[in-house]
Parts: sequence; structure tokens; C-alpha cells
Amino acid sequence: MYGVVNKAIQGLVTENFGEEKWLEVKTKAGIDEESFLSNESYPDAYTYKLAAAASEQLNMSLSDVLIAFGEYWIAKTGMQHYGELMKAGGQDLKEFLINLPGFHSRIMLIYPKLQPPEFKITDVQNLSLHLHYYSDRPGLKYFVYGLINGLAKMFNTPVTIEIISDRDLGHHHEIYKVNWN
Repeated sequence: MYGVVNKAIQGLVTENFGEEKWLEVKTKAGIDEESFLSNESYPDAYTYKLAAAASEQLNMSLSDVLIAFGEYWIAKTGMQHYGELMKAGGQDLKEFLINLPGFHSRIMLIYPKLQPPEFKITDVQNLSLHLHYYSDRPGLKYFVYGLINGLAKMFNTPVTIEIISDRDLGHHHEIYKVNWN
């Protein structure tokens, strides 16, 4: 994954728990990088280790860490690094989610080695839709859950999210039923 991902984990930890806690997380993860370069590619294992170490050092479940990270990604990283793309994504949550499948193709212009997930939208209703998440990277379903929550906050739209298909339960990919009102 690109360094921008690991920098976002660092930002989440330092902004909410302090620099000392970030150093503890990094040490626990066995990561000796002084800093992460946003446009540099790093092993996926770094990100997984940092998330697991944050879970342990912050006394939070891994799913809660990933949800918080997804929300942070939208609020901070997304707006700082991709602000214009985020603003162009849609006028409301529904429109943004419907446009989400094309988002990574634009991001790949910035990060040419990116191996992005794939999103597909189905079952679009007036107050809900199904978001399909396909990825070669396991274990990130709660990060996507947090991304959806973060988008809902960005658009000031209360949501309920239900994972109705889960790779951990043998399905091919995750499906999130997103409801808003």
C-alpha cells in the first residue's frame, strides 16, 4: 500500500492519543520507518501490523480501529489529498456512493502502482442501496464500513449499515446494505 495509508494511521493515532502512543504502536508493530512517504509503496504487511498494534496499544477491538480509520480517512486524508475529487464525487451521499466505482480510476492517475479495490452498486432505492466491495486484500471490511460512516458524516446524513455478505463467512465479496433517511 502507498505511504499515504500508513501516514493516515499515524495521523489517527497521534491526533487522538498523542505522539507517544504512536511510537508505542510503531514499536509494537515492529516498523522502524522514521516516516512514510505518501507516494511511496510499502508492503501491505506494514499496514496490517500497524492496525493490529493500534488495536492492542489503544485497547480497542481491531474492527473498532478499522472503523475509526475509515472515518478518519474520509474526514482528514480524503479531504486533504483528494479534496477536489471528493467534492466532485456527488452532491449527496447517494450520488457519491453511486459514483464510487469510478473514484479509484481517477486516483490511479496519482498513484500508478495502486491496486485498488473494486466497488459496485446494486439495488438502488430511494433510501438505500447495496455497495459491493471486492478486494484482493483480506480483513478490511470494517475499514470500508468506516469509510461509509465517514461519507455519511461528510454529507451530514444519518445511516445504518448492514453487512449482508461477508468473505469471512465464505461469500465471494462483502455487500453492505446502506440505508439513510
